[in-house]
Amino acid sequence: MQRNTKMKYLSIALYAIGVIFIVGVPAMMMVVWPDGWSWSPAQPEYEQMIMGIYITLGIFLIRAAKDPMEHASLIWFTIWSSIVHAGIMLAQAIVDETEHANMLGDIPALFFVAFLLWYLMPNKAEMS
Repeated sequence: MQRNTKMKYLSIALYAIGVIFIVGVPAMMMVVWPDGWSWSPAQPEYEQMIMGIYITLGIFLIRAAKDPMEHASLIWFTIWSSIVHAGIMLAQAIVDETEHANMLGDIPALFFVAFLLWYLMPNKAEMS
């Protein structure tokens, strides 16, 4: 994929992921599919913290969509923190059978975010 095309899609992805983090994460955790996006038993303090972090990250991803390369470190943070977060949750969900629904919910969603942004981030050869 050419650099200009990648940058266009990266901007779109950042904006879309930002909106999903702001609106979708809280909706999935509280209304749409709590079993696949929350942990049992319910932990309101933890859930508020996670929603606050993802809403904040979403706002900054939307801002980064205007000039992705100016915000490369934020994008790489999003990639790596998503991999780490999903990896830890995956290990926990494998061990705790009450959390298996997360293997179809937030875990693959975070891995997808990481993969998509990683794929769309230009590499050094594309930068020159």
